[in-house]
Amino acid sequence: MKTSFDFEKPIADLQGQVEKVKQVAEKTKVDMSATLKELDEKIEKTKTEIFSNLTGWQQVQISRHPERPYTLQYIETICDDFIEMHGDRTVKDDKAIVGGFGSLNGETVMFIGHQKGTNTKLRQYRNFGMANPEGYRKALRLMKLAEKFNKPVVTFIDTPGAYPGLEAEERGQGEAIARNLLEMSVLKVPIICIIVGEGASGGALGIGIGDRVYMLEHTWYSVISPESCSSILWRSWDFKEKAAECLKLTSDNMLANRLIDGIIKEPMGGAHQDPAQMCQTIKEKLISDLKILKAKNVDTLIAERIDKFCSMGVVVED
Repeated sequence: MKTSFDFEKPIADLQGQVEKVKQVAEKTKVDMSATLKELDEKIEKTKTEIFSNLTGWQQVQISRHPERPYTLQYIETICDDFIEMHGDRTVKDDKAIVGGFGSLNGETVMFIGHQKGTNTKLRQYRNFGMANPEGYRKALRLMKLAEKFNKPVVTFIDTPGAYPGLEAEERGQGEAIARNLLEMSVLKVPIICIIVGEGASGGALGIGIGDRVYMLEHTWYSVISPESCSSILWRSWDFKEKAAECLKLTSDNMLANRLIDGIIKEPMGGAHQDPAQMCQTIKEKLISDLKILKAKNVDTLIAERIDKFCSMGVVVED
């Protein structure tokens, strides 16, 4: 394991033992297969125990694992070919949001998603996945293009939030996100949204209105991050673990509250453990759901989409 968290230490220790046994076997030419088998069984048992009892904060940590696949990796693996499109035709091309037409199982689909970057330089280039208003306007332009040619839309959500800088607010960050919410709710083509990492606040919602909204198993979706919540309530980041539990931000919590339509299972230990398998699982889900959604009448599709989001939450009038 190249990168591991504190709660994964028992797994890392066992894997270290496996490497030592292999080295001993290679040097001494002694058959250590029985010992290796026993250690492998212990590793699988330990993984099952750990990953079936994760806390909210541990789920957040996994969602931020630096080796997790990002949007472009999903798109490039899932699609037979992909043509990226740039710019909002007003300000510039926001690198934090990528999008374009791709071929999925012989069908053209508009893919849009947040992109974080795989190293420090690329993370700065992508602004750590925090989009400016022009990013959401680019996303909307691509959605409208998909609607024009009657092509379905798939969005991948992975952002710590929309960029909170002064210049972003000056260019209408709130308006850009609000416009996307309005336009996506009545878009005349099927929309599938998948939270593949972090799903924070309006930055996630800006491309998160769809006929089907899914979360990968070890992701989170919330109005605020645990750290920010902790800093507001307790004036310190030290209570981020408590905040994560209180926010009920995990995929299980979101499904129980009927805020998403389903959970997509990840490989044991997270999507970064087997990106190819994760991509295949998402691909199969997309193909299956798009077939169902495309068979629906446009008016029915929009009505069901609006009803789904209007039914979320409770309003009590005095």
